[in-house]
Amino acid sequence: MKRPFRFGAVLRDADTAAAWAAKARRLEDSGFDVLLVPDHLVGPRFAPIAALTAAACATTRLRVGTLVFANDFRHPAVLAKEAATIDLLSGGRLEFGLGTGWMARDYAGAGLRLDPPGARISRLAEAIQVLKGLWRGGPYSFTGEHYTLSGLEQRPLPVQRPHPPLVLGGGGPRMLRLAAREADVVNLTLRVRADGSGPDTADGGPDAFRRKIEIVREAAGSRFEAIELGTSVLRVGPGRTAEAWSAADPAAQSGTPQVLTGGTPAVCDALRRWRDDLGVSYYVLHNEADLDAFVPVVERLAGT
Repeated sequence: MKRPFRFGAVLRDADTAAAWAAKARRLEDSGFDVLLVPDHLVGPRFAPIAALTAAACATTRLRVGTLVFANDFRHPAVLAKEAATIDLLSGGRLEFGLGTGWMARDYAGAGLRLDPPGARISRLAEAIQVLKGLWRGGPYSFTGEHYTLSGLEQRPLPVQRPHPPLVLGGGGPRMLRLAAREADVVNLTLRVRADGSGPDTADGGPDAFRRKIEIVREAAGSRFEAIELGTSVLRVGPGRTAEAWSAADPAAQSGTPQVLTGGTPAVCDALRRWRDDLGVSYYVLHNEADLDAFVPVVERLAGT
């Protein structure tokens, strides 16, 4: 089955509430499907929950979401209630992106312990069970290595049933397999270094990108066709290097759909090939500076 194209854009901040609302409305008017915000403690970035609520209030069709909430920053019971509230107030427009948390500077600056990747992924797997359990409704109990809940019942419940679409990003095999089992949307990324210093550029290139899809396919089994495959667009057009907002060097992903070169017709043709060949139909622009170059692509392809 060929999925229609969907497009998102990551926005990080604005100077005023009016400017933030204007940015959200521009995405909606240009045909984007989703406005996404990151979740980091350092750098010029809005806090996600307030930012998503404001963006939803400024728009009518645009979905709002995170790329991604850092699980280590919040107990999943707290996050479940916050997310359900956003989904209700937005009229069922939340896309819930979740990850382990990974950037060492976030942890060091806040005095948090950065556990090894295996521990963080194990904690994330439990958090997903807690979130889904609470979103089902009714008293929910859970006993795990990291979380324990006893008969907790929350209101409101999400408008979207059984829960808002769960977006999991991944580059390493263990994270990709978890995403294959649990996610509605898998966002294919570079693997992150264990010490949280940044993405592992040795993981880049078209062969590694294709292998990640195969890992998802193998781990998902019969549910693979229900998963939407997406990726982050790090650069549109030639000649630029990574900006200060990004921990990833786009050069590492040359030859993948994360780096798009040429004019609008060439970019559209490339995205159609990636969708036809590998099923990647959801593209998230990561650099707001590329918005002018990407809008014509969205206007041509969104929903087709």
